[in-house]
Amino acid sequence: MDTTADATIVIIEDDQTIREGYTYLINYTSPYQVVNSYASFDLAKHKIVQDNPDVIILDIQMSGTNGIDAIPILKKLLPQVHIIMLTVHETEKIILEALANGAAGYFTKNTPSSKLIEAIKDVMQGGGPMSPNVAKKVITSLQKNPDSPLTKRETQILNLITKGKDRSQIAAELFIETETVKTHIKNIYLKLNVNSKADAIKVARSNRLV
Repeated sequence: MDTTADATIVIIEDDQTIREGYTYLINYTSPYQVVNSYASFDLAKHKIVQDNPDVIILDIQMSGTNGIDAIPILKKLLPQVHIIMLTVHETEKIILEALANGAAGYFTKNTPSSKLIEAIKDVMQGGGPMSPNVAKKVITSLQKNPDSPLTKRETQILNLITKGKDRSQIAAELFIETETVKTHIKNIYLKLNVNSKADAIKVARSNRLV
């Protein structure tokens, strides 16, 4: 017997069009049923235990409590629930925070509904589905060397150097002065014991510093 077939879903999403669209698609093109939907976690928190969903599809940017902070609260209210993030945010920091807080899956809002429906089945079976671009960021993060001698800012700058950015472009992107970038680059060269951009990139890649 397929235990995922009668899974119930709650959607917490502030965009009404997206909320109603996914509700319709899940109810009419999948074996699952959306039992309730809310515009924010703050509206959902008093009723969600009664909804008792198997899966929650959760946005991050909402009025009141954001999705990242809502995850541990939801897991406390419903310990067995599976949470799939559905958001426009795909920065490494936010993805890792969501997963660390207990999210089971992570998708961006341009994900086709068929993939989201597959993801529901996947989390119900113990999987951790993600959009390909999200999975790539998680893998890249795990592949970085935890023993890097570089500071977070130096790593950011080195990463931009490997992408071919010059000092002024780096300064503009990080909202710092060109002279500050110059000082950071000098420190990077000293720490990596190199004298050129090409050597810095080579050492960074071979030691998984970026």
